[in-house]
Amino acid sequence: MLNRYPLWKYLLILVVLAVGLIYSLPNLYPEDPAVQISSTRGDVSLDERQLQQFTSALSEAGIEVTRGEIDSSGVLIRLADAEDQLSARDIIADMVGDDVVVALNLAESTPGWLESLSASPMTLGLDLRGGVHFLLEVDMDAALEQRLEVNASAMREMLRSERIRYRGTDIEGRTLTLQFTSEEDRNAARRIIATDFPDFEYENLDEGRGASLAMTMTEQTVNEIQDYAINQNLTTLRNRVDELGVAEPMVQRQGPNRIVVELPGVQDTAAAKRVVGATANLEFRLEARPDTPDIETESFEFRNNEARSATLMRDVIITGDSVSSASRSFDENGRPQVNINLDGTGGTLMNRATRTNIGRNMAVLFIEHKTRDRVVIENGEEIIEREPYTERGIISLATIQSALGNSFRITGLDSPTEAAELSLLLRSGSLAAPIYFVQERTIGPSLGQDNIDRGVLSVQIGLLLVVLFMLVRYKVFGLIANIGLAINLTLLIAAMSMLGATLTLPGIAGIVLTLGMAVDANVLIYERIREELRAGMSVQQAIHAGYERAFTSIVDANITTLLVALILFSIGTGPVKGFAVTLSLGILTSMFTALLVTRAIVNLVYGGKPVKKLWI
Repeated sequence: MLNRYPLWKYLLILVVLAVGLIYSLPNLYPEDPAVQISSTRGDVSLDERQLQQFTSALSEAGIEVTRGEIDSSGVLIRLADAEDQLSARDIIADMVGDDVVVALNLAESTPGWLESLSASPMTLGLDLRGGVHFLLEVDMDAALEQRLEVNASAMREMLRSERIRYRGTDIEGRTLTLQFTSEEDRNAARRIIATDFPDFEYENLDEGRGASLAMTMTEQTVNEIQDYAINQNLTTLRNRVDELGVAEPMVQRQGPNRIVVELPGVQDTAAAKRVVGATANLEFRLEARPDTPDIETESFEFRNNEARSATLMRDVIITGDSVSSASRSFDENGRPQVNINLDGTGGTLMNRATRTNIGRNMAVLFIEHKTRDRVVIENGEEIIEREPYTERGIISLATIQSALGNSFRITGLDSPTEAAELSLLLRSGSLAAPIYFVQERTIGPSLGQDNIDRGVLSVQIGLLLVVLFMLVRYKVFGLIANIGLAINLTLLIAAMSMLGATLTLPGIAGIVLTLGMAVDANVLIYERIREELRAGMSVQQAIHAGYERAFTSIVDANITTLLVALILFSIGTGPVKGFAVTLSLGILTSMFTALLVTRAIVNLVYGGKPVKKLWI
């Protein structure tokens, strides 16, 4: 019989519609701005009495609190207005001690029964949710210098093992120079070093009483180091952002030496900048013996006591790159510490160095690359130049009691916050080269809400115009098309929520475009039905022919658009991808609603009935 679906097809459509409705519902429950109060130590508890004190203090300050909650992680206070978050955090921070952390948060408001079905709202992008945008620049010169420092340390170790005397090392640009007391020592060193270090161009230099060996990195090696530095920094930054718990962050390369980082939903920009831009690393070195030659030693001050210093060996046992995991805790006296686990190579090197130096001191050297601005006058104009510099300080100097292995701890830290950040940096990995902030842009939650309101308004206007056009042009069939359009929008939102896709302003533009394109298939079908009616077909035959003969045109048109959307997604970045995601998902949902849902409605209304005239 014409225009009748089998029962299974109706049931399939109902199941899809039910799933779409359920998984689109969480978007009606946006996240609440909140303040999270949690303890940094297990012995500090937060109770109902303290929650009442916090909410009373906020109410007295004119900040509206919607709800307060207590769970295993601490206290969560939901606020009515996102603009009150910073003020609320400052008020509560003044009421608690150093053992309690007060942080900004966005709290889920999805009902429990939807959460039990793993239903969650769409993730909003930076332009809708607010957050921070960083443009970072990688210091390629420092990357080369760091590699040369590592090579110099390895060469010194090699020369000592071969009992070849040297006077010192010097690094300038991409050239490493070794000074020797005689040409014989220089020539012997060159034969040994050239075998293990083929990435240098070697040149003998004669100077006065001694001789020198200049080693310059080849152009290919320089390019490889710079490419490694940018890629390693990308990986490290992604790990750090993951540690921050940011939903749908963006970390990507821009040009030869820049990286873009976008963190949607982050409102504590100072903390984000401190963690993302931290260039800290650790070096483990032995304290120098009194009879150690000066060329093999360096002196450093302690970070928490500049009046105290220690002389360390230049050679590094291991760096923070050998750390496989790190966590913060407290020692038996309640002082913060970081528990370290090393990888296999790091554990071997640490064990080799400590088992032969029991009773000797080992230092943990904290290294941080920073920049400062200085004003330079050129042609009568003041120009601000960025001047990089490096701070090195000892955070721990302890006696080696026994041979260390893959696990040990770092003490001597100033605060639990410093311990938490140090463990985070060690877990996520150190940067292969220092990075500097070139640009910082903050988008506030209020601006994000304004973008959302405008985007919703554009969708409403587009939807209204399409609905009116279809009703005027196709009457009853226009009403059916509008029902399909509403279902299409619901399924699109559900699909984005289920896939965890990020909604951005360009994504909203894709939704508006999808609404306009969604009725194209219905227009093709309805115009075909009109043609068949004018050709003298019966109503049932015209409906059947309209859907069947328009099918190929609809599929062809949508597949070509879908291919373009996939290309945009594969080669585009950020905003372009957001547009491509909503467009491609919208094409799939519009084909489903136009070819199956609207026909199912038409079949239920007209199928198998003696209809003599169509309102189309």
